[in-house]
Amino acid sequence: MSKRLFAEFFGTFWLVFGGCGSAVLAAAFPQLGIGFAGVALAFGLTVVTMAYAVGHISGGHFNPAVTMGLFAGGRFPAKDVIPYVVAQVIGGIAAAAVLYLVASGKAGFDATASGFASNGYGEHSPGGYSLQAAIVIELVLTAFFLIVIHGATDKRAPAGFAPLAIGLALTLIHLISIPVTNTSVNPARSTAVAIFQGTWALQQLWVFWLVPLIGGVIGGLIYRCLLEDKK
Repeated sequence: MSKRLFAEFFGTFWLVFGGCGSAVLAAAFPQLGIGFAGVALAFGLTVVTMAYAVGHISGGHFNPAVTMGLFAGGRFPAKDVIPYVVAQVIGGIAAAAVLYLVASGKAGFDATASGFASNGYGEHSPGGYSLQAAIVIELVLTAFFLIVIHGATDKRAPAGFAPLAIGLALTLIHLISIPVTNTSVNPARSTAVAIFQGTWALQQLWVFWLVPLIGGVIGGLIYRCLLEDKK
């Protein structure tokens, strides 16, 4: 179990540091040509690389919503859910702390004012989308993310390609929802940066725990009940 939890810690660290780091550091310089598409690709690449690196150790969840979705889908034991979620959240916070130290090396950096890649709705949505829009997009995308994960890791699926399918799905998810919520579908990622943003991100954080967890469970149940081969 200790090796599995460390794998989840390092995997979530890499996801937050790589994905949010691209938004906080690289995307801050328009001359580099890294827009939200580049940030979306960065999140997808973090999942692909760490799924291949440590996925064989822990299963490569790196996300409480994924852990809950795999539990709902009958792929993960209940007794391991809380330890996995704790390891993921700690890994995300550690990554955000390192990212904060790096970003603070630039004069004038302000995590609160910049948003620090936090997720939000209403006036804190990148595109000004409402709470209702945020709930719908996070619910639907997290559910479909879990369907992709279940399908890509099914015994009937081609072996060895699951990390690519999952990483591409996460890239697409970000391309769709960055304008709406800055894309969560991952409570650990949302929590990590919200702590350092410190104000509105913490106030709105409940949405990015509740909705992705529900979406993950729905996705897991859809695959288990409608798509899984019972044989």
